[in-house]
Formats: sequence, C-alpha cells, structure tokens
Amino acid sequence: MEDYGRFLALLASALLVGFVSVILSLVWVFHYREGLSWDGSLGEFNWHPVLMITGFVFIQGIAIIVYRLPWTWKCSKLLMKFIHAGLNTIAMILAIVSMVAVFEFHNAKNIPNMYSLHSWIGLTAVIFYSLQLFLGFAVFLLPFAPVHLRVALMPIHVYSGLTIFATVIATALMGITEKLIFALKSPAYSASPPEATLVNCLGLLLVIFGSLILWMASRPHWKRPPAENAKILRPTGATPDGTEVESTLTKSSNADKSDLRSNTEAARKQNIKFDEAGQRSTM
Repeated sequence: MEDYGRFLALLASALLVGFVSVILSLVWVFHYREGLSWDGSLGEFNWHPVLMITGFVFIQGIAIIVYRLPWTWKCSKLLMKFIHAGLNTIAMILAIVSMVAVFEFHNAKNIPNMYSLHSWIGLTAVIFYSLQLFLGFAVFLLPFAPVHLRVALMPIHVYSGLTIFATVIATALMGITEKLIFALKSPAYSASPPEATLVNCLGLLLVIFGSLILWMASRPHWKRPPAENAKILRPTGATPDGTEVESTLTKSSNADKSDLRSNTEAARKQNIKFDEAGQRSTM
C-alpha cells in the first residue's frame, strides 16, 4: 500500500476522535442532562444524541473505510461484504431506535414533531440510508444481480454513501446546536457555560472525524486492490480469491508462456470487473 504509515496515522486518529466523541456524548447526557431512561422523560430523549453519534456517525464511518484496511485484503471478499453490511445494519438499527426515542418524548410532552430543519434533514438521511442499505444488500451482497448492473450502480452507490455520511455529520451539528439553544436558559448559550463549551468541542470532533473518514475513503491509492494484485500483500503460498486460472497455470510445468499471459490477462480483467462491482462499495 502506498503511504501505509500515513494511512495508519489517519486511521488511528479517526478511531480516537470517533471514540472520544461517543464518550463526550455520554458525559454530556449524564453530567449535564438527566442521564438515560425510557419513560418519556428527558432521559429518553437523551438516547437520540448518544445513539446517533455512536451508530449513525461512528459505526457508519468505520463501515465506510472497512474495505480500505490493508490487513483485511487477505480475507475473502464475501466476508468483507458481510462485515460492511453488518456494520451499516447496526448503524441503521441504532438510528431508528434514537428516532423512536425522540418521537415518544415529544408525544409525552406534547411537543410538535418534524417542525425544524434538523428533523427534516435527519429523517431524509435515515430514509435514504435505509434505501442505500436495501439496494446494497440486493445488488452487491446477494448473488443475483448481473455484473453489468453492479458496475453501473457502483459509482452511484459510493457517491450516495459518502453524501449520506456527510449529511449525517451536518445534521448532528444542527441537532446539538438546537438542543443547546433550547436547553440553556440560565446561563444562556451565548454566555458560553461549561456545557456549551463541552458540546461545541463535541461538534468539532464530529467534523474532524467526518473529514478523516471522507479523506481516507476518497484516496484512490488506498482502495482494495484487484484480486490478482492482492497476492503481493499475502504471505508466501497464500492464494488470492478469484485467481484460480492464474494459480492453475502457474502450477503446470508444461504450460505455454503465451497461453499463460493471455489467460492471466483475461483473469485480471475479470477480477477488476468484479472488484469494481462489489468490493469497493460504501453502503
């Protein structure tokens, strides 16, 4: 991998910033708010920021870059697909639970639902994320979609995944700002009390985390390599997925060199086609 050390530094930074963001969200609700509960009180509402930051931001971010981790290139492609889809599914479940908590809290307190820009964009992000997850399962995970369809949908899949992630970050910033404006009365948000400082720092960490994830996900030289090139990264004797033609020809001592080159080239083109169709996805 090109710039392997830089990638590891960015990855470690992203994991640290994401983990600290989750911790700060818990400190916020337990130290400055009413903790967590499920009884229609403010504690039920507090599940919303905690689960959104944990699932819709942190876990979704990890799901986006899971294909970029070089030590996973030795794993089977199907396994990585399941890990990618599983992380996104967990993020989706946590996002839905957090939205249920908000609606139940609003209904218990007779607060109108879906009146703010934060709620409009947030619900839109959840809906499109659900569609993204469903289409990802149907097209890239299940073995029924033809290769040409995967190739055609892959750029849209990647672009929409990154767009949804960036939208989620922006929506989270809107939400925590809206909460501070409503919740801080004496002293007011404008007076910069400790709670406001803490949550503002949380917002900065979310921006940093999102920027690191988007940077790692957008660097072409950090993509999972085509299958026939992945053998360079494997231990001696390991066999990369999807290179059966090359392996068989190599083991044959009487194989003609020209046949070897032509078959290897055909296998390379086929592997690249499948990789582009199903292995560099951002669900």
